[in-house]
Amino acid sequence: MSSSATPIPPQCFAEAIKELPLSNLHFKDAEIRNSIAHLVSSNQQLQSFADEGDSDCAEAIQENLVVIQRMEERISMLKGEVEGRNFKWVEDETRSESVESNGHAGVEEVMVASRITHSGPSTRPSGGPLGDVELARRLWEQLEEDDDDEAQDGVHL
Repeated sequence: MSSSATPIPPQCFAEAIKELPLSNLHFKDAEIRNSIAHLVSSNQQLQSFADEGDSDCAEAIQENLVVIQRMEERISMLKGEVEGRNFKWVEDETRSESVESNGHAGVEEVMVASRITHSGPSTRPSGGPLGDVELARRLWEQLEEDDDDEAQDGVHL
């Protein structure tokens, strides 16, 4: 990281994610986990040089550890936001193992991250935009209701 760039403060990050759809929260989680995997890989590569006395590499490792800690805090904030919306955060060990093994969060990891279950009534206002998962849930409910109505009233054109 350059000396002039500063990370977004945690309060601003928490405020910014409040407006994101649920699917974007999970994509952000995958993005952060991918970044962590790259930093861990970088630290592993730098370690042998640091062990030989290279102070620049040792300093870079320490800086990466600070960034990793900050990123883990962001993941905790994402989890809190998802759970605050009455959805369950899915911790899938295979997702993090896959990201650690190849250094990339692929489509599979993002799809696993987006598998969530609703754990309570919707807290979103009825007139606002819906996330993908909430929209899908509501459509399925409506389809099930329509199936019940058709069985009772016949076909409506």
